[in-house]
Order: sequence, then C-alpha cells, then structure tokens
Amino acid sequence: MSTSPTEPATFADKAIRYYNSLVSPTNLPVGVEVMNSFQAPDVQRIVGEFYTKFFNDTDPRVFLLGINPGRFGAGVTGISFTTPQNLRRYCGIDNTLRDTPELSSRFIYQVVDAFGGAEAFYERFFLTSLFPLALTKDGKNYNFYDDRATTNALWPAITEAVRTQLSFGANRHVAVCLGRKNETYLRRLNDQQGFFERIVTLDHPRYILQYKAKDVPLYLEKYIATLQDCLDEV
Repeated sequence: MSTSPTEPATFADKAIRYYNSLVSPTNLPVGVEVMNSFQAPDVQRIVGEFYTKFFNDTDPRVFLLGINPGRFGAGVTGISFTTPQNLRRYCGIDNTLRDTPELSSRFIYQVVDAFGGAEAFYERFFLTSLFPLALTKDGKNYNFYDDRATTNALWPAITEAVRTQLSFGANRHVAVCLGRKNETYLRRLNDQQGFFERIVTLDHPRYILQYKAKDVPLYLEKYIATLQDCLDEV
C-alpha cells in the first residue's frame, strides 16, 4: 500500500519495497546456494498482503531475529517463520503454495497464538532474520554461520540487511535473539554497529521442538514472559 507524498511511509511500505527488491548474493562459496522466493509473483502478492494487513502503520516493533530462513518457511512464503499452512491458518492469508513441514514455524505460531493471535502479536513484534534469504547446501537447510567462508562472504550483506530492516520501524531499546549460537553473531554485529541497547536470547524454535518437545509448555511460558518483559521495558 503506497502513501501520498504528504504521509510518512508505513512499516508495510518499507518492508514490501525492500523484500520485493532483494537480490541474491553472488559471492558465496561453492556448494552454498540461495533461495530467493521474493522474485515469485505469488510470494510478492503474499508479502504485500501480509505487511499491509499487519504492519500498515508507523509504530515501532520489538525485533525477534533468527539466523536465516529455512527452505520450508520463509524460503517458500517470504514471511519469516511462516509456512503456507500457517499463513492460512493463523494469518488469514489464502495461498496455493504447497504445505511444507517446518518445526520452527510450528513453535512460533504456538507463541503467536498464546500471545493472543497474529494481529495482537504483529502489532508489537516483528519476526525477521539476520540474513533474509534461505540458504541450502546439498539440498538441506544451511546457516550463514555453518562455515567461516560463508559467514565472511555474507557479513556485509547481513550488516546492511539488519540496518535496512531497522529502518522499517524498530524499537532500539531491546531485541530478542532466537538461537544461542545466533547470539554470538548478533552480539558481534551489535558491538560493531550499535543497533540495539540490549539483546535477550531465547532458545531457537527448531531446537525446542527437535530436542525438548516434552518441555514445550515451559518454553512457551518462557517466550511469552520474555516478550512481555520486552514490552514492559519499552
């Protein structure tokens, strides 16, 4: 949704413009590949509808930052931690994309549901990643930190990606890091750039469902309590 020349650009305006113009890096090590779903017309429609529905204002959000998208979540839909089926079920956005399995999305939308639903959640928070495009190697999900050459190749792009996403409308007082290993890199980035005053870290959704499934209720409580503490702080 566009604004008139006299109106400030909304969070949605900035996000839609950014994601639909993303270009894949060309400097990655041999064997590491990029999925850029944002070039697909179906995904561009989804991105436009999602951000217009939930972010059509200029209010700042608390950022929750993951690693980089998985090939079955944002790698398909363009929406962080969101599979096609969760896009329909929780966000009310119809799509004809094939349903995909992703543990991270399953847990995240338990959090969204526990927080009061997508509208209540996205009114206060923004889910994103340090690097906005899905990476794969040998047909499997790959993280930007899985080898040093990939990390070094992407570090300038990661820095610029976070900087640009903050311009959508970020609350700089606190950010939530998703993933203990991811914390190392977000803190390094923050030490270099001073993006946030404080960072709090939660266990990654995939780790929770893959290794701590019996403790999901406890992790949900931890997530909700942490998110509420962030809101109380800002």
